Amino acid sequence: MTSTFPDVTISTERLVLRPFEEADIPELTDMMNDEHSAAWTSAPAPYTAHDAREWITLRAPAERTEGRGIVLAVTEHLTQRLVGSVHLAKTDWRALATEAGYVVAPWARGEGYAAESVLAAARWLFGDQKFERLEVRTAAGNTASQQVAQKLGCISEGVLRNAGIVRSRTEDGGWADIRTDLIVWGLLPEDLEETLGR
Repeated sequence: MTSTFPDVTISTERLVLRPFEEADIPELTDMMNDEHSAAWTSAPAPYTAHDAREWITLRAPAERTEGRGIVLAVTEHLTQRLVGSVHLAKTDWRALATEAGYVVAPWARGEGYAAESVLAAARWLFGDQKFERLEVRTAAGNTASQQVAQKLGCISEGVLRNAGIVRSRTEDGGWADIRTDLIVWGLLPEDLEETLGR
């Protein structure tokens, strides 16, 4: 029997993490067409409304129902505006471990939303779901994502050489895939307790 995460909504002081809805399609499309989102994620580029609809209605729900992980839209508590996304993926139910990925809309960067949303997901994961490990993998050149991992209290555990693919702009304005090293960060329940105790 496959284990699955429950259909959940998580709240912080500023944010609500919830399942994506079809009403999120325009904002998700805009967010994923941003240069940084396109460069550091594996989402299609350019990202169309069709891609967003397929993600929201088919692929994201399947992550949860098939036991691979869970995808959460991150919205502002007051405005309900889409701030970003947190994706727990490659879940190992025997080891109680999963990998976190996150994207923040360009207008919301620099506000601490990525760290706040992933921290909320980690608290839920370790508390309610009794998981033992959260992993983050950041491309070697993605310093913003590395700063988020550090804010969470993640420990840098090493480098996976040539293990990732990122995108770079080509001279004609298109995108080209290039290989990159990935930095592996680990967060355990006791690390989170230390972060919260600071």
